[in-house]
Amino acid sequence: MVSVPLEVTCSLLAWLVLYISFCHWNKHRSREWSCRLVTLLHGVIVTCLSGYVTLLDGPWPLTHAGSPNTSLQIHVLCLTLGYFLFDLGWCLYFQTEGYLMLFHHTLSICGMILVLALGKSATEVTAVVFVSEITNPLLQTRWFLRETGCYHTLLGEVVDFFFVFLFLVLRIGGGALLMYAMVTSPDPSWLLKAGGLAMYIVSLAFMIEICRFVRRKMVKKYHSWTGLRSVGAPVKSNGHWTAQ
Repeated sequence: MVSVPLEVTCSLLAWLVLYISFCHWNKHRSREWSCRLVTLLHGVIVTCLSGYVTLLDGPWPLTHAGSPNTSLQIHVLCLTLGYFLFDLGWCLYFQTEGYLMLFHHTLSICGMILVLALGKSATEVTAVVFVSEITNPLLQTRWFLRETGCYHTLLGEVVDFFFVFLFLVLRIGGGALLMYAMVTSPDPSWLLKAGGLAMYIVSLAFMIEICRFVRRKMVKKYHSWTGLRSVGAPVKSNGHWTAQ
């Protein structure tokens, strides 16, 4: 137990130093730019590590919920716990996020602390980290595309599509399977089960926001298309411009 707090502290300091370095290297950019670079890097690293632990190293979270923590699981959770502590502190200091995101960060921190303290259930929590963080790099890429004026391009459309697709399939669909496995297993703590249920409710709230975004985007595209049709603007047909 002595090494876990030390590892979390080192992780927190590492993310903080990385953020300060990004601020120094990008003096002409905003603080949020540097913070999102840290978030993007964390998302890529932790997605790869948690994916390896969940899908390859094991044990399988749908059948071994509540099993003892492995050393690799502990390392991954310590790394991401340090990041979440950094990001929560940054969000509170700069007041950039709403209550829903702050609640999500608080639940994540409490869940990882509980799992590391109990010495079990890292199997399912690491899987939750994987399905949650896999969309984060896409979300940050979308923000950077907006900042650089490249969002309204084919790349922006591809990023939006894969973000929505992965969120619905993994975070909502995969999250439901993990939630069911955790609740029906007798091994996980009841407190962890309650926290997991709260996390899934937060994901559903995010899903509602995403569905509203998709609806607005589709309506906007429809109006744009019908507007072009009404003024007789040329549209593409079989790869060639033709008047309608």
